[in-house]
Amino acid sequence: MRLGIKLMLVVAAALVAAAPAHAQRQSLADRVGSLEQQMYNNSANQDLLNQINQLRQQVTSLQASIEQLQHDNAQLKQSAQDQYLDLDGRLNRLEGGSAAPALPAVPASAPKAPAAPAKPAAAATSERPPSVHGDPGSLAVTGDERTSYNVAFDALKAGKYDDSAQLFLSFLELYPNGVYAPNALYWLGESYYATRNFPMAESQFRELLSRYPTHDKAAGGLLKVGLSQYGEGKVDQAQQTLETVVAQYPGSDAARTAQDRLQSIRLGNQIR
Repeated sequence: MRLGIKLMLVVAAALVAAAPAHAQRQSLADRVGSLEQQMYNNSANQDLLNQINQLRQQVTSLQASIEQLQHDNAQLKQSAQDQYLDLDGRLNRLEGGSAAPALPAVPASAPKAPAAPAKPAAAATSERPPSVHGDPGSLAVTGDERTSYNVAFDALKAGKYDDSAQLFLSFLELYPNGVYAPNALYWLGESYYATRNFPMAESQFRELLSRYPTHDKAAGGLLKVGLSQYGEGKVDQAQQTLETVVAQYPGSDAARTAQDRLQSIRLGNQIR
């Protein structure tokens, strides 16, 4: 009996002694797991920090690129504006210089056959005698018609554009089908254009093109239609008309002026 009791006590003591070792093993496993988790977290945090640093470097690089692009864009805009102002000034000088050329004297008894056209001067200081392709006999000029035309043209040369407009209108009423009627229509349009009456100017240039499509001034008339449209604010229509001038009269002064004005319009659109 006593032996049995002792055996039970020994077993109980063994169990008591074994309990802390098991608890210790559990505690060690927990600590190892905790350390592994911390290591994993530290590794993830390090990766995250590396990514943040890379992003910061990329942002810095992008900011530098943006600043460079802004600088380049500002230079391009300034260059485009300078080109626009220079080209616009040149075109204004060209247009102003062609508004009032001097008129050469014509003998009172002009022959019925057209004389050979005079060689144009370097500057726009003379107007060629009028010509309509097709009928040489149509160039017969009466003294009265020529005198009336000269009076109107002298007012234009003097810069009296309101007076010249009235005089050319009177001339066209007296000689609606005269030899100088195409020229009168053109310079009437120029008189209105010089005073910025663009709708009336466009109307006269269109009348010239409608009645005398093969006249020497047809190219200039179509050019002035486009410029008048631009003055009216019809930018799209003006561009189409100027492109027609370039296509229809290649190599002419009117085509070159139209091409310059087209470039000016495009540059103006870019810097707005």
